Amino acid sequence: MSKIEAFNSYREKMNEEILSHDNKVLKRFFSLDHATYQDGALSAKTKELLGLVASMVLRCDDCITYHLMQAKKEGVNTEEVYEVFSIANLVGGSICIPHTRRAAEVWLELEEKS
Repeated sequence: MSKIEAFNSYREKMNEEILSHDNKVLKRFFSLDHATYQDGALSAKTKELLGLVASMVLRCDDCITYHLMQAKKEGVNTEEVYEVFSIANLVGGSICIPHTRRAAEVWLELEEKS
């Protein structure tokens, strides 16, 4: 199983578990998160790139993977991704380098599948 397949399987399984507990706050948070990344004054593509920068600076590999997958769906290309990587490393510093490596690995897998 690829990294992306494993990520999607785990994410789907655990989201179902979390949302099955009928917790109004969690359900509203998930809904707000989904709504935030829809087209608005900023395109969904721009929002995914912003989410990717924030995720890299905050060093959340799951979030990085998710935003890379969504960015790919929004038509982001390799040059754009690497500009995002450069911004994240400038803002976040050298501690972002290991996350950039893992992000590059995920991006390669996404490119291979497309």
